[in-house]
Amino acid sequence: MSSTFYMPSLNVMGSGSLAEAINYIKGQGFKKGLIVSDNVLSKIGVVKSFTDLLDQDHIASVVYDQVQPNPTTSNVNAGLTILQKNNCDFVVSLGGGSPHDCAKGIALVASNGGNLADYEGIDQSAKPQLPLIAINTTAGTASEMTRFAIITDEERHVKMAIVDKHVTPVLSVNDPSLMIGMPASLTAATGMDALTHAVEAYVSTGATPITDAVALKAIELIQANLPTAVEHGENVAAREQMAYAQFMAGMAFNNASLGYVHAMAHQLGGFYDLPHGVCNAVLLPHVQRYNAQVCPERLKDIARCLGVDVLAMSAEEGANAAITAIEILAKEVGIPAGLEALGVKTDDISLLAENALKDVCGLTNPKQASHEEICEIFRAAM
Repeated sequence: MSSTFYMPSLNVMGSGSLAEAINYIKGQGFKKGLIVSDNVLSKIGVVKSFTDLLDQDHIASVVYDQVQPNPTTSNVNAGLTILQKNNCDFVVSLGGGSPHDCAKGIALVASNGGNLADYEGIDQSAKPQLPLIAINTTAGTASEMTRFAIITDEERHVKMAIVDKHVTPVLSVNDPSLMIGMPASLTAATGMDALTHAVEAYVSTGATPITDAVALKAIELIQANLPTAVEHGENVAAREQMAYAQFMAGMAFNNASLGYVHAMAHQLGGFYDLPHGVCNAVLLPHVQRYNAQVCPERLKDIARCLGVDVLAMSAEEGANAAITAIEILAKEVGIPAGLEALGVKTDDISLLAENALKDVCGLTNPKQASHEEICEIFRAAM
């Protein structure tokens, strides 16, 4: 059976890698770039610092900095309007998963035309997007290097999953110096998002020896470094290790895909506008308890990477240990205990489950669920 491995052709990691991104842009001969970011990074001066670097090398740019935490089709359309008005020939996303996903939507529609909804699903586009350079300021989503873009369709109140080889950035940048100022709550949420990517990729029906290797190493690094990064945000070593961890988790799920945690979390984000990483963290142990029915051996491997001594354990005992270890880590970094604390209503569960079963991320979950089983997982997570 053949498999394909997707990732950007060039990826720069570590302190000082932002300078390499500028050199890359300069070397490509681009005329004018659209910088896609959010209002927070704009207010604290990160966006201006970057555009100043471009100015120094005589690279023209315009900025769209109104991306919401859960980017919407309106965000994509607004950015696209600026891009077209200014005849931009490349895009830079600066931030976390939201700017990256929004920039992918902008760049994809700019090349292919139509509406973003035309590209929902797997490989629906005909042409590559405009060249996209993705500069990361968080350690979690891995959107800077994946073929996934998640955008909220405001009319349907659902998150569209666009999984398309044509939305892969041409360059990803992970410079931990850009992550030092990330708040503890965001560090925790994005870190648990990365853990979810690695766990779901490892138990996925699309897993390969390559994705297995990077998923397990990512889990080890997250266990070892996330609590420090949350408690001591200025710790450059922990930030750098988390950058590597989230990138490897991205390599894993970008190729093995995901599962019901993401399929369900997307509905919570689209319906209630909730933070994606927090939803993933709350749902992760409950979905893995369901998955343990069919892949306890794989969950036992995850327990070992989370620091559990599993040598004398059965597969079922190891799976339970993994779930417990995930819950302990989530509590340690301040993740809420359940969905009720996030404002989720039991009356909405049936609709949320219905939409989750339509999400392409669920196709590779190790055990396929009925509508009632998804409802039961949501109820258990309340």
